[in-house]
This record gives sequence, C-alpha cells and structure tokens, in this order.
Amino acid sequence: MIRSVAVFGATGSIGGSALDVIARHPGRLRASVLAAGRDVDALVALCIRHRPDHAVIARDDALLDLRAGLQAAGLATVAHAGTAALDALAADPGACDTVVAAIVGAAGLDSTLAALRAGKRVLLANKESLVLAGALMMRAARDAGATIVPIDSEHNAIHQCLPADGDCSGVARIVLTASGGPFRGRGRESLAEVTPAQAVAHPKWSMGPKISVDSATLMNKGLELIEAHHLFAMPSDRLDVLVHPQSLVHSLVEFIDGSTLAQLGLPDMRTALAVGLGSPARIASGVSGLDLLQHGRLDFEAPDTDAFPCLALARAALVAGGTAPALLNAANEIAVSAFLQGRIGFLAIPALVEHVLDALPSGPAASLDALRDADQHARRVAGRAIDSGTVA
Repeated sequence: MIRSVAVFGATGSIGGSALDVIARHPGRLRASVLAAGRDVDALVALCIRHRPDHAVIARDDALLDLRAGLQAAGLATVAHAGTAALDALAADPGACDTVVAAIVGAAGLDSTLAALRAGKRVLLANKESLVLAGALMMRAARDAGATIVPIDSEHNAIHQCLPADGDCSGVARIVLTASGGPFRGRGRESLAEVTPAQAVAHPKWSMGPKISVDSATLMNKGLELIEAHHLFAMPSDRLDVLVHPQSLVHSLVEFIDGSTLAQLGLPDMRTALAVGLGSPARIASGVSGLDLLQHGRLDFEAPDTDAFPCLALARAALVAGGTAPALLNAANEIAVSAFLQGRIGFLAIPALVEHVLDALPSGPAASLDALRDADQHARRVAGRAIDSGTVA
C-alpha cells in the first residue's frame, strides 16, 4: 500500500528534504498534498515535479494565481487557499494518511491538531506546536490513536533509542545534544554586535532564518527540552543538554541499568524523515553512512547559559508549566523577528523573553483558547517593549 503524504511547509528546508525522500520511493510513498506560505511560483514548481492531488497556499489572495499556475502547467491538482482549507485537508482521510508538519511557528498548530484528531500519522517538525500546546496535542493523539514521529534530529534519535513498545520505565534520563550554533565558545560581551547574517549561518545545518537564530541563541535547545518533556513524558530533572560540536551524536538515552544508547549519523534531516516515512521499515534516505574514522573524534561540553541564557529561560518555563511555555514561545518569535529586521540586537532576544516572562505570570493551560490568549498577550507585551525601547 502506498502511503499518501501531505507536506505542510513544502517550500521550506524540511519540506524539501521530505519531498526528496518521498521521490526516492515511488512504490511506497506519494506526495498527495503540498502546502506553502507565500511563494506561489515555488509551490507550482513542486506540483509540476510531484503531481499532488491538492495544493494549498496560505494567502487567500493568492488562490487565483495558484489556480492559474496549476492550469498553465496542465495539472489536475486542486488549488486551495487559507488555513481552513489546510485544516480540512489535514483531517480528510481521502487526502492523506500521513502529515509532515513543517510549518514554522505557532501558525502550524491548527493543522497539526486537525491531523492528530483525525488519527493520522504525523511527522512533527514544528516544535512550537508542542511548546505552545504540548499537553493538548499529546491528549489528542492518544484519544484518536494518532501516531507522532518527531522529526527534529534530537527527538528522532531519542525515538529510535527508546523501546518500541513505548515503555519508558527503565529510562533514567534523556540527554539532548546541541551543536552550540555559530557562536559556540564566545563570551556574552562579544555577542553584542552579532548581525542577522552571522546568526543564520549555522555551521552544520541548512535551516530557515528563524530556526537558525534559535540555534544561535540556544533557544532551539530550550524549546526541544519542552518538546521532550511532552513527547516522552519525562520531567525536567531527567532532561539534560550537552554541546556536541560535531553534530554526529544526535541524542542519548541513559537507562537505569547503566546502559546508554545513542543515535549517530551525518547531520542531514533526511535520515529522521526516512525513519518517520518508512516506519516500521528502514528505507533509503539518500544520506551516506557515518565514517567515524574520517571524523576522528566526538567532543562534548556543558552549555554556557551565561552567554546563552535562552536555554535557562526555557527550562524555567518548563518547570513553571501552565501557560509559561506559550509565553516563552510567543515572546521569542517576536524577538527573533525584530532581530532579523534589525530592530533589536542579538542580546536583546533573551532580554525580551525574560521581560515578558517577568511581566506575565503563568496561568492554567486548560484549553486552546487559554493558550492562544497567553500567546497573544505575550506578543503584545513584547511588541510594546520593542516599540518603547525598553529592550533594544
């Protein structure tokens, strides 16, 4: 049986990697839905290559352009626009059985929840969904019998190391690895003049600008701590982070008998995507095997939370619980956007996040509406702080 895959965020780096893996297995996988944010031409080009049943552009005003582009290419692909269409296709059993959730930011939450509530297999590459509404998402997956396969290299590594039956009673702790980003080893003072171009130049991964900046601040790893808490039902005191600059050991799981299992591989998202797309079988990803003799050494060090305080801020939000992770995520999205626009400096990113967390106490995360309210409140507070020059 061919697995029908919806790729949400198809024109991004993760979407491109997913489509590369899918194209390698025409007898096993098919891209049935492609969704993108703004770039109609790029989406049409992908449709020409992969011939999906449906294509979705986020902008409602781009529907006519998308439809015209598909017709000009002689494709039968049906054009859609807007989040409602995306959510409907995520839930539609005839449209797909698997969803690659790779829309960046909180914008990916609704379609991910729709897929989970429909009992789909979800390859989750959108960490903000779990950070914002992790408890709700995991409950939705359990209630509908959906399967979540994390596609972040770290969580996918943990997924591979844990028992297949999901029994984590023998796990002592989980250790996430971090590359350290482009500024590893630099002191706090030296980061004051960092430019957006420098921050997005990740030494190991090819990623979008927002995720690259998160890696540079170590917020990416902080968000991953919160993700791991939800995905693997692991408390904060049993989650650790090690900086591993070679990015070959993607995470480790320590068991109560003294054993530690690690997943190693070249830093290429196609490996994790192949695990999710092919499971329970192992399928070719296009990634070469790991030659340890060639790489020679594996180094590990503790993260520097003085130079990179975002990691400590994320752990504090995890411990606080409730709406605190949603506040953290929203404040970080506003801060990173302002930094990329040149409105605030690099060190203002953690300062703004801390300002929002101090200004807004955590409340109960009883519903999606409560989490959305917290998200919007945090964005307003962060925006006012930027506009007033409180944080610069």
